[in-house]
Amino acid sequence: MSEDRESKIRQMKEMTARLLEASKAYYQESREIMSNYEYDQLYDRLLALERETGVVLAGSPSQKVGYEVLSELPKEAHEAPMLSLDKTKEVAALQDWLGGQKGLLSWKLDGLTIVLTYEDGELVKAVTRGNGEIGEVITNNAKTFANVPLRIDYKGQLILRGEAVITYSDFQRINEEIEDVEAKYKNPRNLCSGSVRQLNNKITAERRVRFQAFMLVKADQVDFGNSRMRQFLWLQQQGFDVVDFREVDRDSLPEAVNQFAGAIGEYDIPSDGLVLLMDDIAYGESLGRTAKFPRNSIAFKWADELKETSLKEIEWSASRTGLINPVAIFEPVELEGTTVSRASVHNISIMEALKLGEGDRITVYKANMIIPQIAENLTQSGNVKIPDKCPVCGGETEIRQINDVRSLYCTNPECQAKRIKSFTLLASRDALNIDGLSEATLEKFIAAGFIHEYADIFHLDQHRDAIVTMEGFGQRSYDNLLAALKAASHTTLPRLIYGLGITGIGQANAKMLCRSFHSDFTAMRKAGKEELTEVDGIGDVLAEAWISYFSSVKNNAQVDDLLAELAIEQEEESREEAIFAGMVFVITGSVEHFANRKELQQVIESRGGKATGSVTSKTTYLINNDTASNSSKNKKAKELGIPIISEKDFLKLLGEDENAD
Repeated sequence: MSEDRESKIRQMKEMTARLLEASKAYYQESREIMSNYEYDQLYDRLLALERETGVVLAGSPSQKVGYEVLSELPKEAHEAPMLSLDKTKEVAALQDWLGGQKGLLSWKLDGLTIVLTYEDGELVKAVTRGNGEIGEVITNNAKTFANVPLRIDYKGQLILRGEAVITYSDFQRINEEIEDVEAKYKNPRNLCSGSVRQLNNKITAERRVRFQAFMLVKADQVDFGNSRMRQFLWLQQQGFDVVDFREVDRDSLPEAVNQFAGAIGEYDIPSDGLVLLMDDIAYGESLGRTAKFPRNSIAFKWADELKETSLKEIEWSASRTGLINPVAIFEPVELEGTTVSRASVHNISIMEALKLGEGDRITVYKANMIIPQIAENLTQSGNVKIPDKCPVCGGETEIRQINDVRSLYCTNPECQAKRIKSFTLLASRDALNIDGLSEATLEKFIAAGFIHEYADIFHLDQHRDAIVTMEGFGQRSYDNLLAALKAASHTTLPRLIYGLGITGIGQANAKMLCRSFHSDFTAMRKAGKEELTEVDGIGDVLAEAWISYFSSVKNNAQVDDLLAELAIEQEEESREEAIFAGMVFVITGSVEHFANRKELQQVIESRGGKATGSVTSKTTYLINNDTASNSSKNKKAKELGIPIISEKDFLKLLGEDENAD
């Protein structure tokens, strides 16, 4: 690929990104980041480069990819089976496999494998790997990928394979927009798989899926000089992003593996190893294949680095389920670039199988280069005593055996560790919003005995020395936590009420109660059923739950102690007309007129309405800009006969100009 052509395609990618950013700012956010003149100049330059190179990138403002909703993805058989790769964890085994040949070493990306087909320079088909023999046709979705060329210079039939991926940074951005912790995506691969296989390609486009080519299957009448590397360079020339690779031989292979290992911490694309591919096409094909694996390529999985150390003690960590897990505390060692000093042992069965005891010599490693684990106990003294008292509450413990696994449990139903969910709710974004106090962190603090009731959260400064030495903590994290606690101590009454976790009392109910009682918390706590049921949205069941909560001496004492730590800010009562009084809205999907769904929810509540998370028979409207989608909420609304309205429809209800930006 000539440097001039490579430079032009790189410019095109940069221009496309800038133009898309400018369009989004102008049309969706009502702000300008470049003048019309500058936009037109950049657009004309992009068009000229597209004509000159014959390459048109997905996302280019010169293209208008129509959005389409399908009932299901069609299936299609692959021309040849797409096999998995054989694998090894030994660099020496890679060297032996490569022998005297030259190879290409690249990332093994952790996404979804896709096959693209081009005819006469146009993208005509995209199919997922599926089960290796039959995949799903996702052509319309692939046309919305952030970096896939829709049109290329080459006019023959081109078939190539690559990985659809979502970067860690995009994954984090998408998760940050999801308020419900339970609804957040677990990892980029799962999000990518779901995004690629969407029935509505508009959703795929919003997820910024990217394509990284890793294998050219067919390109008629192109001479690649029998070289895979020349294929990769040619694909780059056509405008494709090709997986990062290094040309290697037997001698240079170890250093190349080390270079990749050193880069994995900063690499933004999920990867679970490396792939070594024979550069010599004919030689690689002549090796044939087994029933499971091709013989022209092999995967390399990161070997686990083992370190020997001494076990200092077994710490017993109670959890919200009552399970008390053994945690091995050992002399600190360096593993995969970080210092580790503890590892979960998971249960008594594993602890007993390892015959762990204080002072034992053990070997430790990081599973998948991330999670510390014990590999082997070299001395096996087995002298650990299983506690008969819970380390958090002092209650009786018992050993239970489930499916041949023995585990330790606390039998005290009032154990603070079992109340982890209630503490997590209080610290959540919609309650006191204590940044940095996650469920995992709370679990550590509760297990260590720092927190027994709500007010204890605001006295964590008493445990400074212990906290700064905890894994994952240090002085900076501790300082940030104290600052977050100080900020959280200034809050509002609806946030406090929601954070108490009274059964059925959500954010909307908390706001309605405060509005009806004019933020008189004393009066609210003493209110009877008749007064409570006069509040819009509070029926007999919620009123009884409220009365039951505040009839408890213990609950009242805990709330009083918490109030002593807080400065309750008075909120101005809404003067907006309560046009949505008695109405229940559910919001789903992305929003365009409002900054986010939270802002839309606030508008609904300021007008007397209620916003909930689930569609039920009590729902008045489901707000979804994609009114025709087959989402679960849309289906439920249709079943119940509940109107599905767009933001424009909502703005009409609100009495605003439907064309407002």
